[in-house]
Amino acid sequence: MVLESAPGIPILLIYDIDPTWTSREREDAHRDCRRVGFAMRRHGHSVSFLPVCDPDLSAALSEYDPQDVLVFNWCESIPGITRSEVTVAETLERLCFTYTGASPEALELSYEKARVKEILESHGVPTPRWKLFDSPREGGWSCFPAIVKPAREHCSHGVDPGAVVTGASELRDRVAYVVDTFQQPALVEDFIDGREFHVPLWGNEHVELLPPVEMDFSAFDDIHNRLCSCDAKFVPQSEAYRRIKSFVPARLTEKEMAEIETTAKITYEAIGCRDYGRIDIRLRDGVFYVLDVNPNADISSDASLALSASKAGYSYGAMASRILRLAARRHCQNLAPHQ
Repeated sequence: MVLESAPGIPILLIYDIDPTWTSREREDAHRDCRRVGFAMRRHGHSVSFLPVCDPDLSAALSEYDPQDVLVFNWCESIPGITRSEVTVAETLERLCFTYTGASPEALELSYEKARVKEILESHGVPTPRWKLFDSPREGGWSCFPAIVKPAREHCSHGVDPGAVVTGASELRDRVAYVVDTFQQPALVEDFIDGREFHVPLWGNEHVELLPPVEMDFSAFDDIHNRLCSCDAKFVPQSEAYRRIKSFVPARLTEKEMAEIETTAKITYEAIGCRDYGRIDIRLRDGVFYVLDVNPNADISSDASLALSASKAGYSYGAMASRILRLAARRHCQNLAPHQ
């Protein structure tokens, strides 16, 4: 593996720190960002840190000249503003900063799960059968088991064992819960009770598949537990977090690897992912179904992207450096008219 020489432009790593978090949560966020920042420094990058602690992101960025820094965007929200991952990218765009990761349009789209599924279907990408429910009184669904999710959330918010339903009564109750709790429609899908893969990709003009990560649910006999719930992702003390294992790389035949690569790359490009992303896919009866698209996938050292990059031969710092280089090409293009 050959890496280009490190770009000379200074890196500004931005990340969110919400004052409402516990002191442990705030320290964990600082630690994770220091870890990736120091890893980038070891690869020749000059890195400074900017924690975003209040709603005025523009003011926080006012000390920096967009021509003089490249922003490594790990700001998943603006404190006090809901669904503000998009707002971060919009603010960076408005202020003319070049930054890593997805555009505002791709991020906005990724929150609209029904629209994503329509786009995938138009590109011939398999995705589970689905229907939007604005009310539990709606009918027209008879495919069970099913899974019920909020239609406009990320990070498995609203997904727990109760999201898997096996009959009409459970479906009505869960739709009512989602509509009332999240104040948005419920997305009902055919529950693909099969093998699950988190498929990282990176690149722009040339998109490269990284080794897929397989989530192993074999510890659970109950169908309600065979899913990546919010607890499974974020609550270390939970049974789901402790008992769901990962295989890197996934145990796939050569033919299956070719099929999952084709499906993931079509999805990545159709949704407008940029620099890097992760596609969540399940396999049932020989068909790879796309469940979700993550344009700004988690880059923590223990998340799928870093694990996959490591298996491909990239250290944590090399992974981050590769992402920076992809964004740096846009920075050079942005500067060209001024030179």
